[in-house]
Formats: sequence, structure tokens, C-alpha cells
Amino acid sequence: MHIQNKTAAFFAILILSLFGFILHQGMKRPTSVIIQAGHEGRTCGNTGAECKQYREAQWNILVADAVVKQLQRWHIDVKRVPADFSHQRAKIAVAIHFDGAKHICHSGASVGYPDNNASYRFAQKWKTLYKAYFPFKWHEDNFTPNLKHYYAYRWIDTEKFLVLELGEITCAKQAQWLKPRLKKIAKLIAYAIATELGIQVSKPAL
Repeated sequence: MHIQNKTAAFFAILILSLFGFILHQGMKRPTSVIIQAGHEGRTCGNTGAECKQYREAQWNILVADAVVKQLQRWHIDVKRVPADFSHQRAKIAVAIHFDGAKHICHSGASVGYPDNNASYRFAQKWKTLYKAYFPFKWHEDNFTPNLKHYYAYRWIDTEKFLVLELGEITCAKQAQWLKPRLKKIAKLIAYAIATELGIQVSKPAL
């Protein structure tokens, strides 16, 4: 009987501890920003666009890291995640991608977002910024199922989520324009995020 009471007490404490942990996690303040580098960490399956000279995943990582560094300089709470990650919470989430096309130079820049007004409005602001800079083709919003139903939408509880396709890596003309400007593009993304959070920062010189 004594052993049974100890076992029952142990499981009661375990259950209470579990509930306490879940409650604590739920009450934690969400991260201000989550930046995802598309395809990062994957070695098979959907590993991103590739051509002879460039790999999308490498560019995604470079831009994502640069966005994070700029946000940190502005003292903005930010977290970096790879392609696959555990459940997260944030005010804003942005996934970094570059497009690829079977028919070379038939793609360009685009933006995807879940079906909510806050993400839609943020997307339109981003397009206004990037359209003034990116000189190539633009697609309509959510022009593919992968943009409209991006898998990570269900992994991040957030007010606003954008999937940025920043240009076609398989188009030599676009890739040559993009490559020396990747860190400048990252600063523009960071600026868009900061202003969306209501933080006044200087617009980067491009």
C-alpha cells in the first residue's frame, strides 16, 4: 500500500509538472520575428532550385542571416529557423526563397501569405518596396499552391507571415543582378519588418 501511494504521488507530481510546463510555454511572450531560410538543412526531397553556378538554399541562408544581423543591430528580438523546425510563436514570420523555372527566365519575384488581412497588407507594402528595386518579372500573389498553402504556416502561430520569392535563380540575367545585391536585399527585408513592427529605422540606401 505504501509503495502504491508513492507511485500515485509520483505520477500526480509528474502530471502537474507537465501542465505547469505547458501553461508556462503558452504564457511566454512570442518572439517578435522569425526568419526562415527556405530548404536549409535538407539533403533530399524539396532541396530548392539549382543551376550550374548557384544553389537556392545557399542564397536563402545568406540572405536570412543578413536579415537577422540587421534586425539585431536595431535591437529587435529575432529567431532564425531552418526548413524544418518545431512549433513557434511570433508577431511576424518571413520565409526567404528564390524561384526556379523549367522554362528559363519565365519566372521572377512573388510573395505568398496565408489567408488573413494582416498578412495581405504586409505583403502589399513589401511589394511596393521591392518592385521599386527589382527590375524583372513579378507574379501575382500566391500564384502557386506552395505559396498559398506554404507548409510552415501551420508551424508558426503569427499575426503576419510572408513567403518571399526574391527572383529566379535559374535565369542568368536575374542571377547576375541578384548575386552582388543579396545583402542589400536583406537590409530591405529587415527595414520592411522593422517598420511593420512600428519601429522607426532609416531606409537602406540601395
